[in-house]
Amino acid sequence: MTYTLNEEEQLIIATVKKFLDKEVAPVASELEHANEYPTEIVEGMKQLGLFGANIPEQYGGLELSYTVFAMIFEEISRVWMGLAGILGTHCVLADVISRFGSEDQKHKFLPIMATGEKRGAICLSEPHAGTDLQAIKTTAERRGDYYYINGSKMWITNGRRAEIMLILTKTDKNTKPAYAGMSAFIAEKGEPGLTVSRDIDKLGYKSLETCELLFENFPVPAENLIGGREGEGFKHVMTGLESERINVAARGLGIARAAFEEAIKYSQERHTFGKPICEHQAIQLKLADMATKIEASRLLVYAAAEKKDRGERCDLEAGMAKLFATETAQECALEAMRIFGGNGYAKDFPVERYYRDAPLLIIGGGTNELQRLVIARNLLKKYPAKSSK
Repeated sequence: MTYTLNEEEQLIIATVKKFLDKEVAPVASELEHANEYPTEIVEGMKQLGLFGANIPEQYGGLELSYTVFAMIFEEISRVWMGLAGILGTHCVLADVISRFGSEDQKHKFLPIMATGEKRGAICLSEPHAGTDLQAIKTTAERRGDYYYINGSKMWITNGRRAEIMLILTKTDKNTKPAYAGMSAFIAEKGEPGLTVSRDIDKLGYKSLETCELLFENFPVPAENLIGGREGEGFKHVMTGLESERINVAARGLGIARAAFEEAIKYSQERHTFGKPICEHQAIQLKLADMATKIEASRLLVYAAAEKKDRGERCDLEAGMAKLFATETAQECALEAMRIFGGNGYAKDFPVERYYRDAPLLIIGGGTNELQRLVIARNLLKKYPAKSSK
């Protein structure tokens, strides 16, 4: 890692860690098992300015580097991954507005997002279109000064509590390729035509809502078309997902760390056959593999974040980081459960929570199967075959 934290960044990370260890860790499992929204914790996150983490200072945000941004998501997920979800989609919306929004859009939305006064959600996936976003059917038709949105969106994190939404639509259903007819909007709740139809009951990732949203002639002012031009929404979303993959990778790193730290501590306390289980070679092999993959994940995450900090495209690096770190999270959660034995399967210990949360990261933010295709496509560009001429 070439990135060196300055004093202000060190203080921010230390403050976040202190808040998580004092205010979140003691209640995380209880709230998660009850599927209870962490209202007081979210208020604390507002006070820390975390909802403005990647918003420019001129609009009231912290304007953190992507490397520090990744470190924060790692620390949050180390304690409770659900909190990272409350913050994550909000930050993706902030990133898209900061990069592609008009000055009027930035001045209108970013200051209230930076304080957490209004929080954001991203409405991309649909019942029949997740990884393949070009297959979406939600439309936006302009009539006068408004676009009217019709369709449905699925798997919307923060869909019930968020008040500002990024909605990906088709403004031209006949354009080929399909992405050229897609546009993205900033929409505010309050107008008729939007129904939050249900909350999806999930295996893990509890305490924050994941919803299905229905749009029926839902009006959005034409001035809320991101970038002011139709047909550029797919580009906007893909750039935003680049930063999301960094934060999802960092979440994987956080869960993997948490599982490892619980496992290595327990292995020194639990005795079998007259000695701590950490002295059994079978356990030592597990610990060694876990720690090695965690360190490799950290380097991949920070490398992707540093490249994005330089303003360079990092879809290859972000894809590698997301793939490896989230697979590592799943592996470490399972290995920790094995080290704990029966205790790992009980709700008395947090390992079972890590085991339920980790699979989401393999699926969300673009499946890991997709990440492999993105990686391969970029590798072929990076290493083109030499002409035989």
